[in-house]
Amino acid sequence: MIDNLLFIDTEASGLPKKWNAPYSKVNNWPFSVQISWLIYNRNGNLIKQEDHYIKDNDFKISPAAQDIHGITREFLNEHGELRHEVMELLAKDMELYRPLMIGHFMELDFHVLSADFFRSGVENPISNMKMFCTMIATKRLADNTQHKYLRLGDLYQLLFKTPLLHQHNALTDAAATAECYFELIKRGEIDEEYILKQQSLKSYEHPFNRFIGWAVVILILLLLLIILLTYRGTT
Repeated sequence: MIDNLLFIDTEASGLPKKWNAPYSKVNNWPFSVQISWLIYNRNGNLIKQEDHYIKDNDFKISPAAQDIHGITREFLNEHGELRHEVMELLAKDMELYRPLMIGHFMELDFHVLSADFFRSGVENPISNMKMFCTMIATKRLADNTQHKYLRLGDLYQLLFKTPLLHQHNALTDAAATAECYFELIKRGEIDEEYILKQQSLKSYEHPFNRFIGWAVVILILLLLLIILLTYRGTT
């Protein structure tokens, strides 16, 4: 049983070019321009919330993405923080609370965040976390719509009969995801059994990126072994 829940959302510089590319392909994966997360206990009590903009100048925001979220380079330069500092804070919270990570279109957030962990040189804790996607969980509710899945605003409207204001702000969307999740629990649309079942779905992570992670671990172990053998040979 997981005691803590982490609701997360990102606003990004664009969309992935290929979904199965390694994170080392810098231009393939979009960069986070805003990362927000809220941590609740399983009873629905808010523990903490974080909201951060990224000011690193190693990326450009596509016009299409900027039209959606409205975040400009000028805004990031004034209000942003360094990527590695934000990723270190996120990793620290993930390690401290060991939460179930919840998002709407979790696959996109998984890759965007994983790419940013890679760029930052911060160990990526996401691969070892349990995740839950409210978009996948509510697929059947989209049967009477023109879409395969419900967008977050559509799900919010369906559940609460009111429009979701200020969409495409990561903090707003993460908070709305939390509201939808707890409402779905309340209505019996999802339960702990279903949440656990979704964990058995195919991992979002591409096999190449899993290989890279293990390759780094093996390389470090080999280097330690070489150092140990060298040290013994000199004594």
